[in-house]
Amino acid sequence: MERITLAHGSGGKVMHELLNTCIVSRMGINGMLTDSAILDINEGERIAYTTDSFVVSPLFFPGGNIGDLAVNGTVNDLSMMGALPKYLSVSYIIEEGLEMELLETITDSVAAAANHAVVKIVTGDTKVVEKGKGDGIFINTSGIGVLKDGLDIHPSRIKPGDRIIVNSSIGRHGVAVMSERNGLSFEPQVLSDTSALNNLVEYMLSVTDGIHAMRDPTRGGLATTLKEISTDIGLGISVDEKQIPVEAGVYGACELLGLDPLYVANEGVLVAFVENNVADFLIEHIRKHPMGKGAFIIGEVINESPGVVFMKTGIGGTRILDMLSGEQLPRIC
Repeated sequence: MERITLAHGSGGKVMHELLNTCIVSRMGINGMLTDSAILDINEGERIAYTTDSFVVSPLFFPGGNIGDLAVNGTVNDLSMMGALPKYLSVSYIIEEGLEMELLETITDSVAAAANHAVVKIVTGDTKVVEKGKGDGIFINTSGIGVLKDGLDIHPSRIKPGDRIIVNSSIGRHGVAVMSERNGLSFEPQVLSDTSALNNLVEYMLSVTDGIHAMRDPTRGGLATTLKEISTDIGLGISVDEKQIPVEAGVYGACELLGLDPLYVANEGVLVAFVENNVADFLIEHIRKHPMGKGAFIIGEVINESPGVVFMKTGIGGTRILDMLSGEQLPRIC
């Protein structure tokens, strides 16, 4: 079987083990798991391909709904490999009895999100399942993006000394869904960050060639994403809690609910591993972009302690970030 790179979404330790021991090995797929597969279609021509399924509950949440979430999630997975998203498929699995008005609203959100991200929906499918078997609607999206010649964005390029950048505050999507699911309200209200990152990524790549790898910390949050990457590349990671942006509303909600914002899902955040000598230059430019105003350098890659993520805490100690045994918030995307 041809060696390819499998796309995946971050989750808890159980999901990580399930992928590696039960699914990936039986499919004969080798290599690091990344947000999209990179495929050679002709000599010198490469595309990125990814697929994702969305089962979020509830269907509507502050700042978005399952429709724009499905489009943005797939656009972002393509973007994390440096690809320019071009085409999407959208498939619906609809539960019998779903109100037509809800379906129309969700579909309008799909179309608006695709239009905003400048991608075309070119194919799809619709299935209907019995009442009680579908929880309203599930959506699957697949996407194709094109890569510029010579561009290589991949975790294998990460090296000691690389600095780690996030473009925005973390945990907003998970808290927004959680609050709606449980009928809770917080002041200030927390809105999901669901948004397409392709324009920001294109801008970042236009100002520097020092970006080695990117990842969007969706299920499992920032901590799980850093742990996965550290394990895959066989290097350590050190981050500073004081430099990780968390909005007051997210922090307060997580404190009340007993959640850790480092493990809460995001849908408009990217983590970039950047050449040391261009990190400060890049952060200045990212902050000029509407999707990067809250960008920070949060840490660096270190040569020692392979597979371990250290966090310098706000009180001066050190905490090791590992994967959780399960997800804090299931059905979040």
